[in-house]
Formats: sequence, structure tokens, C-alpha cells
Amino acid sequence: MTARFQSLAPAVRLADQVADALAAEVRSGRLSEGDRLPTEAVLAEQFGVSRTVIREAVSRLKSLGLVDSRQGSGVYVRAAGVEPLRFEMPHVASREAVIQMVELRRALEAEVAALAAERRTPEDVQRIREAIDALHAAVAAGGNGADEDVRFHRAIAEAARNPFLIGTLQYLRQFLHGATRVTRANEARRTDFAREVAEEHAQIVEAIEAGDALRAREAAKSHMDNAIRRIEQADPAFWQQEGAQLARPLVEGWAAGQ
Repeated sequence: MTARFQSLAPAVRLADQVADALAAEVRSGRLSEGDRLPTEAVLAEQFGVSRTVIREAVSRLKSLGLVDSRQGSGVYVRAAGVEPLRFEMPHVASREAVIQMVELRRALEAEVAALAAERRTPEDVQRIREAIDALHAAVAAGGNGADEDVRFHRAIAEAARNPFLIGTLQYLRQFLHGATRVTRANEARRTDFAREVAEEHAQIVEAIEAGDALRAREAAKSHMDNAIRRIEQADPAFWQQEGAQLARPLVEGWAAGQ
């Protein structure tokens, strides 16, 4: 490989710039199947960044299916294929990015809840009830319940009996879970928000248990609409401190290909 890369100007996400530059080489054909990427040290020197940045960039390329690591040999360009969905989120630690992820959740969760209402079994309802109880217990113990919230919605998804929906949620998990951590942290700061969330969850569970698909869909949609409203009403200090810190792993997780 004869490509020579230029140093990068300082930026928030140098790893993203490196990954984009390398990906452009692959997609253009200047780096073709079977070509070996330069070593970390060489790339770090050419781009003018640290080796940690190079590792993050290569991890992102792996998550895109563009390269593979070979033990003891290096990193090589993979055969061309269909690339997975990409979420370019340079401003992911922003209020707007979190809202966009909740909008995505709204589209998925509403249909999942409706299908769960149609297809749930007594065992499904039991698991959903246990998940909501665990969520309440976590909040009562002083936590924000983010992990338990994720498990609650996962229990509903399993009751929908649609492996493609479950697979989509699993594929998007790092983004959806990251958004959940932000919304739960915001909601934990205000008792009225926390009370609203508990009531909204109860309405979803009751509709699913009753087998009312229309009511379950509307309850789930309303829950996400209200989550957006609560984000919009968040104290500005939240975004300057905890909110920004919690949102950052969305981009870091993407770079790491997790």
C-alpha cells in the first residue's frame, strides 16, 4: 500500500476522522481486498495522532465490516459486502442526539408493545411484572434504574415473538441503552418525572396483560413522547454535567465497535 495520509487538525473525535479517511481508501478501491493496513505506529505518525486513536479508528472499521485482524499478522481489508447500518453522530453528547434516539425507540417500542399484547403468554406477563418490580426496587434503593429499565423493555420485546424486531433492538442496543441511561438520569432528578415514568410503565403493562394491542401501542408511544418532553425540560446544568458524561459512551461505544 502506497497511500500517504496527512496529519489531522485537532478535533473532538480524532478517531472518527481517521476511520473516515481509511474507509474512504477502502471504498474508493485504493485499498483493496487483502491489502494490509500500515502498522499502528506508522498510521499514528502519518495522521499525527496517538496509537490509542488509531486503535479506536480500526475498531470502528471492524464494526463496519471493512477490515479484519489476523493474529500476529496485522489488519487486512475484507472482501466487499453489504455494510451494516451506520449512525454518524458527531454531536451525540447533545440534547438533540438523545432526542433522536428516543424518536427511534418510539417507532420500535410502540409496535413491540402492540405485538406483545397480542401474543403474550401468562409466563411473559410474569416476566414483565418481575422486570417492573426490579425496576421499582432499584429506584427505591436510590438508583436511576437504567439497567432495569432496559430489561423491562427487553421482556416486552420477547413477548412480541418477532425475532427480527428483537434482532434489530439487539443491533441498536448500544445507542438505545445509551439514550436510556441519559433519560433515566434526567428523570431521577425530579420526583414528578419519576412518578410520571412509573405511571406510564404501569399503563403499558396493564394494556399488554389485558391483550389490548391498540392501547398498548398508544401507551408505549405516549411513554416515548413524554420522554422527549422530559429531555426538553431538563435543567441546562444537566447537559453541562451528568447528561453530557452519560451520552459520551454512545460515540465511544461506536468507535470501539461494541
